[in-house]
Amino acid sequence: MSEALILSMAGDKQNAETIAADLVESGLAACVNIVPGIQSVYRWQGTVCRENEYLLVVKTRAENFASVRDRILQLHSYELPEIVMFDINKGYEPYLRWIAENS
Repeated sequence: MSEALILSMAGDKQNAETIAADLVESGLAACVNIVPGIQSVYRWQGTVCRENEYLLVVKTRAENFASVRDRILQLHSYELPEIVMFDINKGYEPYLRWIAENS
């Protein structure tokens, strides 16, 4: 079993909180951090955009990726939300166990 971080961005606090609460309450994530104050500069449909966003940092088991992805897609307000996963290769073992036990 391996643990992972899944990152996503939300355009407003309410959408970020809805996604985070759903993932934790459903048992798909042990914890979701919501980081406010992110300024994103990106190209979308030929235009350079600048937006304030909220970063979601989802702590879960890697095997939950498809379910987490699908849930984010159902709840997200964006047409094309960022959903990327990073495997946790090393970490404090008691904390990693806690993620595994709670997601």
